[in-house]
Amino acid sequence: MKAEIKEEITTTFEKLNETISLFTQEEINRIPFEGSWTPGQVIRHVIKSTSGFPEVCDSNTKKLDQPADAKIASLKEIFLNLDVKYDSPDFIYPETAAYNKADLLSKLETIRNEMLNIAENYDLTLTCMDFEIPGVGNLTIYELLNFAVFHTQRHTFQLKNISSALKNNNAV
Repeated sequence: MKAEIKEEITTTFEKLNETISLFTQEEINRIPFEGSWTPGQVIRHVIKSTSGFPEVCDSNTKKLDQPADAKIASLKEIFLNLDVKYDSPDFIYPETAAYNKADLLSKLETIRNEMLNIAENYDLTLTCMDFEIPGVGNLTIYELLNFAVFHTQRHTFQLKNISSALKNNNAV
């Protein structure tokens, strides 16, 4: 379980970084098409949604009588079904701002390292009682890490589409 999730975290963040490298600093803050976030806003959303995991995993956790991976299939279906659009909850909605690509990459590196530390050193079967996904419920630490992986993969696909739009001069 630990080796599997560590590999997923590593691969997911490598692909995200490769995708971010497609953007120039100027493109990070360009709106690619009407109704879209800028690449910087997408990255900021990923940062906001995956920040604070050490605090969540260090706080109110319980050993419940359920498999550590019981909600993985549901999380995967929710976040990797790219045909379904979701509205971001306000608390992880990205600010309209001029983002610095290097700062964003640095924050992502910190998050990746935190997630790898959790995967290696925590009891992944504990349930985080202070973290809940609407419609899914509380997650084990293992499910929480998988949520972050699936959510990041979803937005990596989004960033690839944004890159294509920017490269085809469709930006507004």
